[in-house]
Amino acid sequence: MHGEHPRLSRFLIFLASFIISHLASAQVAPSAVASEPVSYETASSANALKIPGTEDWNAHGQFTVVTQQHGTFASPYVGSNSLRPREAAKETVDGTLFLGLRVWRAGELYLNPEVDQGFGLSDTTGVAGFTSGAAYKVGHDSAYGRLQRAFLRQTIPLDDELSMVDSGPNTLAGPKASRNLTLTVGKFSVVDIFDNNSYAHDPRADFMNWTVIDSGAFDYAADAWGYTYGMAVEWIQHDWTVRGGLFAMSIEPNSDAIDKTFGQREWVGELEHRYAWRSHPGALRLLGFLNQARMADYGDAVALALASGQPADVNGIRRRASKSGFALNVEQELAKDFGAFARFSRNSGNTEAFDFTDVNQSLSAGLSLKGSYWKQPTHTFGSAFAVNGLSKKAQAYFAAGGSGILIGDGQLPHYSREQILEAYYAVNLNKALAVSADFQYVKNPAYNADRGPVSIWSLRVHAEF
Repeated sequence: MHGEHPRLSRFLIFLASFIISHLASAQVAPSAVASEPVSYETASSANALKIPGTEDWNAHGQFTVVTQQHGTFASPYVGSNSLRPREAAKETVDGTLFLGLRVWRAGELYLNPEVDQGFGLSDTTGVAGFTSGAAYKVGHDSAYGRLQRAFLRQTIPLDDELSMVDSGPNTLAGPKASRNLTLTVGKFSVVDIFDNNSYAHDPRADFMNWTVIDSGAFDYAADAWGYTYGMAVEWIQHDWTVRGGLFAMSIEPNSDAIDKTFGQREWVGELEHRYAWRSHPGALRLLGFLNQARMADYGDAVALALASGQPADVNGIRRRASKSGFALNVEQELAKDFGAFARFSRNSGNTEAFDFTDVNQSLSAGLSLKGSYWKQPTHTFGSAFAVNGLSKKAQAYFAAGGSGILIGDGQLPHYSREQILEAYYAVNLNKALAVSADFQYVKNPAYNADRGPVSIWSLRVHAEF
């Protein structure tokens, strides 16, 4: 939210923390789970819902408040999508219910109603690797509600060896085959399933920068809140998983509305391999995507600007086109409570960014360290960097005065890669409540060597039950 409502924010933080902490402490201990794997035949004959530890429904929730502020920085000019050189602290508030229901033995229905309020820095513009994953591309002074997820998950076992899955948000406790085929259909986020990483993927718990928690050049289908309609299938074979999905893109780039006819669509595929290195778990993921939609070519926009003498503009010149790209994503535990991750992504870069952010190449990497090393096992320290770049065509478009999803300084006479450093320290006060401090240093915001660097400080309060 805007900085005009600090008393309301503090009250909401206190109220939610109090309620959720008491709910967590009052929870009844779950039923004992099976200590040994059970067979699919046993689960079938005994009715899976009667196996100890199996849930036929659950309800979880979360509440997160993020406050961000940046210092003043060099800014010889400002465009329509620039990070403002001076502005008050901004806050975002969101609360989500995760409701799950087992509709039949291997079928699960999930609904996630959410209440949101607030704005990101400069109305979530000014940096391609934006500084808060809790900030949507839309904002509002007043709280508003949306149903962000509503999907059905069907699991088809491919062997008779089952293990118990723990209860969690959008996960019902119960038996699951180690080899299975999982189908997910409905409304959810593409990155709920694709481009996951144990150390950098949850802006409510770990890193916050968009191009650290996700592959920056993965222009994934989404509305302005990050969700869409589609389907995904996962073939899980012990240490390997193959994923594929089809998703609806926005009606227009960065739109509030999704093209439910799938006339604008995205195809995604991912191969994941899980392994152990010196007894420490790791995972390697290779992702590819293809977007098919009405989108403008940067070259056409620049040519029109040169002919008309006006700033480059993508409106009115969109036509059917494709964008393709890939992402490489790796995570590796190096020692107990100490892990590393890295992502590299790239897209074709000829057409405008459609649904994520204005990035054509991105490299990020970082470390995550648990506080057990300094006798604070409930603490976590993380540090990471991201380097983002534009294609030659995109550089020419922004130099000609063009604006994108998140960036647009009105000119770009001195292009330079966007460079981001991030560090956070998280403290879990109890099972339900965590507080984090985060610092980011952004050099060349929006790829502009004339502006910045800028320092951003964040305070995050996260509660869950």
